[in-house]
Amino acid sequence: MSRKKVRITHARTGTVLAEGPLGWGITPFEGNFYIRRKYLKTDALRPNFIPGLCVYKFLYVWMDLRLPGGARSRNIGWKYVLPNPLFPFIWFRTALPGRHPELRVDEWDV
Repeated sequence: MSRKKVRITHARTGTVLAEGPLGWGITPFEGNFYIRRKYLKTDALRPNFIPGLCVYKFLYVWMDLRLPGGARSRNIGWKYVLPNPLFPFIWFRTALPGRHPELRVDEWDV
């Protein structure tokens, strides 16, 4: 049985945002990736404290990517701060969309 790894990169700058095993480390769900802190490869993702609400996953805040030179990529990710207890794989994890135009997602077998 082969295992998969994933790397999520900011396409324009080449900044690696996350890298690790698919599964509990980086969990794909609904086309997004929920990333444990251990597998984040940058500290440039910061909450901007704009709240959001999902009717079944509950309350989150949007996150910006602070780019070199002071530029920002706004609302590129999010983090559930009051998550639904039925979805432990989203609890307090940074989430990045799998199909964001500014992100590149590479998957490979280990």
